[in-house]
Amino acid sequence: MQIAIDGPAGAGKSTIAKLIAKKLGWIYADTGAMYRAIALYYIENGIAAEDADAINEKIDDIEVSIEYDENGQQVILNGRNVNGLIRTEEVSAMTSKVSVYPKVREKLVKLQRELAASKDVVMDGRDIGTAVLPDAKVKIYLTASVEERANRRYKEYIEKGETADLEEIKKDIRERDERDMTREISPLKQADDAVVVDSSFMTIDEVVDAILKINSEAYGI
Repeated sequence: MQIAIDGPAGAGKSTIAKLIAKKLGWIYADTGAMYRAIALYYIENGIAAEDADAINEKIDDIEVSIEYDENGQQVILNGRNVNGLIRTEEVSAMTSKVSVYPKVREKLVKLQRELAASKDVVMDGRDIGTAVLPDAKVKIYLTASVEERANRRYKEYIEKGETADLEEIKKDIRERDERDMTREISPLKQADDAVVVDSSFMTIDEVVDAILKINSEAYGI
């Protein structure tokens, strides 16, 4: 069973997906962590992000999966748990650079589909329902107004004690939406058979309950 959640940046996809997976006892497929694991492989093997030949040649040597145990999500790279290694600034920078390669994306889509074929999953991203899991029975397009997404991000920064400019955040979100929706490879768009959930005036619990109801109706559970 599969729940595919797509939507723009700041809509709360990861937060909602994790809560739904926990309630259902399914796997939350952290696609971002999978990209990070691939970036770590290149770093550890001394491959530069600009070396397209090496990036493309070595991608077939990489296997990434997500597992869960009593300590939560575990990211497995070629049989090794790399959970404690993929959240560094170096890995973040490398992830941003290598994720633009079509072959890297193709590999991740393949791995994500294999994961979804073997386990019940909740997966979130920009193109899960349109490109990664086009046959998922439950597809959600989770969105919220630019103003609401900006307010949420602003509050996060303030709660962390960081300074933030609300208008600048709004500008950044609008620009991110434009990039995501117009990019050449797998642009963000709503799947034809996706159910739109606008969380602008909903609490987290209300969003979770709405999606669980949609899932229950789809699978009869």
